[in-house]
This record gives sequence, structure tokens and C-alpha cells, in this order.
Amino acid sequence: MLVSEFNYQLPSELIAQEPLCDRAASRLLKIDRFKDSLPHDGTFRDFPEMLRADDLLVLNNTRVFPARLYGRRSGAKSQPVSSRNRSAGDFLKGQIEVLLTRQVSQTPNEWECLVRPGRKIGVGERLFFGEDNELEAEVISRGSFGERRIRFAPTDNFLGVVERLGHIPLPPYVSRGDLPNDRERYQTVYAQATGSVAAPTAGLHFTPEILAGIRNRGIEMAEITLHVGLGTFQPVRVDRVEDHRLHTEPYEISTEAANAINRALHCGRRLVAVGTTTVRTLEYAAGRSGDGTVQAGCGEADLFIYPGYQFRAVGALLTNFHLPQSSLLMLVCAFGGLKPVMQAYRHAVDQKYRFYSYGDCMFVE
Repeated sequence: MLVSEFNYQLPSELIAQEPLCDRAASRLLKIDRFKDSLPHDGTFRDFPEMLRADDLLVLNNTRVFPARLYGRRSGAKSQPVSSRNRSAGDFLKGQIEVLLTRQVSQTPNEWECLVRPGRKIGVGERLFFGEDNELEAEVISRGSFGERRIRFAPTDNFLGVVERLGHIPLPPYVSRGDLPNDRERYQTVYAQATGSVAAPTAGLHFTPEILAGIRNRGIEMAEITLHVGLGTFQPVRVDRVEDHRLHTEPYEISTEAANAINRALHCGRRLVAVGTTTVRTLEYAAGRSGDGTVQAGCGEADLFIYPGYQFRAVGALLTNFHLPQSSLLMLVCAFGGLKPVMQAYRHAVDQKYRFYSYGDCMFVE
């Protein structure tokens, strides 16, 4: 299967740059994967009524942390600066951007990250953050496409310093810097477990009132955790879908959530996944067990879902609109069918839906 099959044309003005003031005011496009019918236009406030009384709604309760750090490099590993180009010395010690993507050890404090400008920053380079160099790190290994592993010098309350110095890592298609209200708005109202570098954006539409309305209908809910990292948003850089590989991302399923999920599966009830991260967690856990049940515990998920995949657990999906030729769009097409989903995307473009993280959503059942 070719990656180009998942391409579509999107006018740049349809990429949402700001969130709506009212989370639940987003538009919702509904498609039925079992019926050859036209997409149905609605709003997210319709969503609770789209659920069945015996559904189990599964949410990803991960919390985004301000993972983007701006600092400077020491220039220790740089080539000597020519006397004819003294301004190059300022560049060598100029601003760098580090996006923390995954903590790989606490002692020592080591992280996988993306660094810009990556080509200039080699192993052994020292990086400093904060006006008083409150954080200091050394590059200890180098990967491709700007990927690095860095080791931070010991500091008191490291995560507290990151919370204060860091910036919310808005995706690159949001062509502005982060603002103070992004700390609250680029977060689900049920976020709890800190660890993501991108929001599970399908959950951004929920409000306390919407959640209360779902509970009042007697619909059961369960929360799992998958911390969004490179595995979710890394671009697909191959021509053949089957050649793509995902980075692993940490997940956790509590005993309470696993019991609720397995009760629903045993009774033939529908699992409604809020977001592609929830789908990948549920499907990875169901596949890992060998019998289709979901076991409690934690681990590293790297399941890449694309058309042809046989779903074991998920019966319906609430999701935002995703980038062309992305692994997230491939997952949605695996669930809803390549042709129906791509037709729905063209409909959304024609009807001027708002796209991507701060945009509108789609319900596939």
C-alpha cells in the first residue's frame, strides 16, 4: 500500500490556529462504516446522543507538559570561527530549541528529544536553559532527523523547573507561539497523568457538562493512559506504508479500567474510543494478551495500524481530522475504510470544517 493513497488537498485557511472559546461548539462529522451513506454534519453537543446506552466510552487521561525548552548551546563542539566572520560566534552560541519527547531514565536524568537546529548540535555539546542556567544538559547520543538523547545535570525539582521554563509544544502547523491560555486549552478537562508532548486532541471537545450528560444517561466511562510522543506525530518518510515503523510510547491500564473493558467485551458491548491514542492502547493491549482481553499494567506500545488490520476491541471512534499521509489518518482509514474516510475528508474540506489539533472532529461508528 502506498503512502500517497492517504493524501488530500487542504487549503491552509482551514487549519485551526486558535481553539474555540467553547470547547463543545466544534462541528462533528459522522460516518457509518457499515452503510454506504453520506456523511452527517452536526456539532459535538450531539455526541452524547450518538452513544448507545450500553456503550463503554474510553478516554486517554494523559496530561501535556510544557516540553519545549528554549536555551543556548555552549559551542564547545563547534568548528573554530574564522576571524573574517566574527558574527558566526554568536550563531554558534545562539538560541536552540529542545522538545523533550520521552524520559528514558531518572538517575541519571536522561531524555530523548528533538533538537533544532539539529544538524549543528553534536555529541558532547552542552545546552543551557533559563536566565541563570537553571538547567544544564549534555548531548550524549545522536539519531536521525534531529533526534538526540541528552543528560541533565542534577537539579532540585527538575519537573517543577521545566513547568516554569517550558512552553506548551503546539504542533508546527499552528503558526504562532504558545500563549498562556494554551496551558489550559491544549489539555483535556480530564487530564491527570503528566507525560505527553501532544494532546490527545479528540478529547479537547469535552466539557464537564458534556461528561455529566453522558453519565446522566447511564453510560459507563473508563480512563486509560498513553503518553503521546514521537510514535504519534512523527511523519511517514517512506513510500510504502508497510515500511513505516513507530516509536514506542508508554501506556498504563489500571485494574479498574481493565475490568470495565473486559466486562464490556465479554457482553458484546461497544467500546467507543476517544482518539487514536486510545485505539492504539486498547488494540495493543488486546493483541498482547493472546485471547483478546485487556490486561491491567503498563508497557510500551508501538502498534502501527493501517488498512488491513483486524480490530479486536474498538467498536467506534471519535477523532479529530489528521494530516495527509500521516499514521493517524492511516489508523482512521483502517477503522472506517479507506474510501469512506477519504470521501468524508473531502466533504469536510468542501464544508470548511476546521482541521487538526484545535479543529473539529469526526465520529466513525
